[in-house]
Amino acid sequence: MKKITIVRTIILCVAAAFMAAGIGNGEFQDVWMKAIMICRECIGLG
Repeated sequence: MKKITIVRTIILCVAAAFMAAGIGNGEFQDVWMKAIMICRECIGLG
């Protein structure tokens, strides 16, 4: 049981590191703009 907790913690830390690297690299802005454009197209505003 303790081994599973350690593995989950490691995976969480790696995921957080990748997210921080993506945000620092400017990828968040790209993804956000794509999401806005898709939403506008789906409801017919753009």
